[in-house]
Amino acid sequence: MSGSPALPKPVQDGGIPILVGGGGKKRTPRLAARYAAEFNVPFMSAEDNARLFGGVREACDEAGRDPSSLVCSSALVLCVGKDEAEIARRAAAIGREVDELRAHGVAGTPAEAVDVLGRYAEAGAQRVYLQVLDLADLDHLDLVASEVAPQL
Repeated sequence: MSGSPALPKPVQDGGIPILVGGGGKKRTPRLAARYAAEFNVPFMSAEDNARLFGGVREACDEAGRDPSSLVCSSALVLCVGKDEAEIARRAAAIGREVDELRAHGVAGTPAEAVDVLGRYAEAGAQRVYLQVLDLADLDHLDLVASEVAPQL
């Protein structure tokens, strides 16, 4: 429709929420401290997440911002299976190696996935974005929803 006023307007307290992400050591934490509602560390280890979240908290302190006013999040590839064969099949379907996914993502059995997500929570992640690369594998989502999510 031409000339539509698109009412009612969506409500955004404090403007549009900005997400700043990355692994920069100086500029990125300062930008997140100044502008972001959320700081995201994409596809890095829990140890890297802890270090980068710490840098953002320091930048918040330096900027006079309460670090707890900023959400810290992680983004990780997801590959969970009931057993090794299912994990391997899912990894192959997305063109990845199981060992690489276990080292750099949320991969393995449901129990392993819970442990990995726990390490990211301990590192300071308050939110995790799980990248599902095989969108046709709905059983994968069912498994995560029934056996991983309830334990978090």
